[in-house]
Amino acid sequence: VSASLQDLLREFIKRPNYKWSELPEKVAVQMNDTHPTIAVAELMRLLVDVMHVGWDEAWDLTRKSLNYTNHTVMPEALEKWPVEMMTRMLPRHVQIIGEINHRWVQQLIKMYGDGPMIHKLSIFEEGEEKSIRMGNLAIMGSSKVNGVAAIHTEIIKKETFPEYYKWCCDIGEPGKIVNMTNGVTPRRWIH
Repeated sequence: VSASLQDLLREFIKRPNYKWSELPEKVAVQMNDTHPTIAVAELMRLLVDVMHVGWDEAWDLTRKSLNYTNHTVMPEALEKWPVEMMTRMLPRHVQIIGEINHRWVQQLIKMYGDGPMIHKLSIFEEGEEKSIRMGNLAIMGSSKVNGVAAIHTEIIKKETFPEYYKWCCDIGEPGKIVNMTNGVTPRRWIH
């Protein structure tokens, strides 16, 4: 993930008179399931720490440049990475995710108050072992979220991430979660 994003930014800044505001027009990163979701924190790290872009602009660029394909509708199958392990291995990423979550929770409190929506929508999951919900991070850091079939997308909206879908609708962005097949069947390809 890091090598790909570094290469992408290196190529982008080679353009004469590049403007950061053009990044989402020139770059689209598809996170294919939750495995590469660390891309959200890594793109923020590269923009803020390496390229010296301000936090708010970097967050806007990150959210507009990344998209997430969800492959599993079972909440128990969504990846959760232990905070303790992440802090040992990628401490700066945990700080960045913490800041993203802090700002996110403040937004949620303004909309819904300090209630059950906060628990469901937080990127961090409290419990015996505090963890980072990679699906939640992927949704927060993406422009679009897609299922892999129409029925899959409806399950994402109604069962897997219903609180996120409610939030999307409440802010006037019900089209954030879309149906899009990101593959081509062999029969169609041969045809």
